[in-house]
Amino acid sequence: MGRLFGTDGVRGLANREVTAELALDLSVAAAHVLADAGAFAGHRPSAVVGRDGRASGEFLEAAVVAGLASAGVDVHLVGVVPTPAVAYLTDALHADLGVMLSASHNPMPDNGIKFFARGGHKLDDDLEDEIERRMGEDWERPVGESVGRVTPAAHAAQLYEHHLLATLPHSLDGLTVVVDCANGAASSIAPELYASAGATVIPIHASPDGWNINRDCGSTHMESLIAAVREHGADAGIAHDGDADRCLAVDADGNVIDGDHILAILAQAMRESGTLVRETVVVTVMANLGFKVAMQAAGIEVVETAVGDRYVLEAMRSEGFVLGGEQSGHVVMTDHSTTGDGMLTGLHLLARMAQTGRSLADLAAAVTKYPQVLINVRDVDLSRLASASGVAAVVAEAEDELAGDGRILLRPSGTEPVVRVMVEASTPDQASAVAERIADAVRAELALG
Repeated sequence: MGRLFGTDGVRGLANREVTAELALDLSVAAAHVLADAGAFAGHRPSAVVGRDGRASGEFLEAAVVAGLASAGVDVHLVGVVPTPAVAYLTDALHADLGVMLSASHNPMPDNGIKFFARGGHKLDDDLEDEIERRMGEDWERPVGESVGRVTPAAHAAQLYEHHLLATLPHSLDGLTVVVDCANGAASSIAPELYASAGATVIPIHASPDGWNINRDCGSTHMESLIAAVREHGADAGIAHDGDADRCLAVDADGNVIDGDHILAILAQAMRESGTLVRETVVVTVMANLGFKVAMQAAGIEVVETAVGDRYVLEAMRSEGFVLGGEQSGHVVMTDHSTTGDGMLTGLHLLARMAQTGRSLADLAAAVTKYPQVLINVRDVDLSRLASASGVAAVVAEAEDELAGDGRILLRPSGTEPVVRVMVEASTPDQASAVAERIADAVRAELALG
């Protein structure tokens, strides 16, 4: 059996893989592990529990609350809020634990369980492994006044909203913005938030019904946002995902502004304000070469990590960097948040527009993207990739052909028998040709059977 926790908590098909029983057992085990680790020393333990708007979140929330309270943990029930709100509120309410029920940008039938430790930080791998190990163990149940109490935190969302507004370097006065809430956790917060910051806001996909989260909307389906920006003549569009930890954007002409562009814009703004620690931004190896070229031209260092926002965050925390993220729009600004926060990102992106008086297209033009082609080569023997001399020879030949004006990334998937071939080059045709040549070499040398 594989590890229960993935790179972003426990996630799967709700009521099949992510069940009420699993949610209850995980919550009890988490309470026990954190108690043994000394997190509850000298005080009565408490937790913040939130969820996105999926219908399955209703019964999973009930199971999590039952597990925590039965283990003697008082619960602040914050309802439907973004994932970064749970991280922030765990710290702001001095809780020992945060639990978020969400599958982020995944389709509605999925759901997930994510834990935060005191201070709003994600649990490290060792604690997650210990929680998994202790699920279902025998334990002495508290009784009487030792059981946990459950209290709705009525003003939690407003507390989070006030926190975000307090980070703004400039008002959004004069901007007209279309905001796609993905029929998710941002729906009840984002339109008011951007309006409170000074923008004229046109909300779309802000009517969650439990079933429509992420359905043909949000950061994974930008078509309706592009159309709305053009229809209303807006200055920009902002797209969040189901739990609002991501932000992508659209300029006034309907062009998508991805995480690489957003990171470049924010990095240059922070460098000018003197807040970009060691003038460095952290990205994964999937960041476009054009982003790195732009940062070099701006005098900003780039640190690369493995694919996954958790690795970006680990590098930032270990070295004290304050800005990092991914192409997907998962941007981390550790001066203001312990995790990726889509609405925080959106506010600061728009503030840069308002502060400079420049259009989003003009700001994003700092990054000229190299054409990128990604091919997934399936049903191959990953264990032989490192020693595949034929593949290595084809890659070396292709690197000579690109002559520094492009790059090749060849990596095994961590979840399936797939080799990912990514090529960036000066033209789309060259990127495609090189990627296909390498993919053919991988198939020829590493095919299963």
